[in-house]
Amino acid sequence: MRLTIVTLAAIALVSCNKAEAPADTNADANAVDVNAVDANAAATPAAFQLNETTWTFTDKDGQAIKESIDASGNYIANAGDKHLDHGTSVIKDGKACFTSAMNKDGEVCWTIQAVEVGQAMETTSDKGEKLTVTRVAYEPMTMPAPAQ
Repeated sequence: MRLTIVTLAAIALVSCNKAEAPADTNADANAVDVNAVDANAAATPAAFQLNETTWTFTDKDGQAIKESIDASGNYIANAGDKHLDHGTSVIKDGKACFTSAMNKDGEVCWTIQAVEVGQAMETTSDKGEKLTVTRVAYEPMTMPAPAQ
């Protein structure tokens, strides 16, 4: 009787180990997948943000413009002491999209790439306009006082 119980216990133990083997194989496969995902995540740079950045560029009329985007995504663009535009900006589908509060053009999106302060980039609007912009040290800007 003891021999029968020991034999059944041994068979049950062997059966359990065989049933667990595929689970261990899947666990190893899953571990590889997780590592692959972690490696891809480490290789993917963080999304570029425009908030709290300032840019300079020359518009199509030859005006030197400085544009700042605050922490909330609101932008102000001035040419010297002259206020040119203000509105909101967001990143959509890897592009910088601006909506002016001063005209009815709607949202205008531009290609972007990550650049450091002092670096320039070529950007193209959805309408095909090209512009070279230079990132400069962040300078918070305020709306000009209304003319009286």
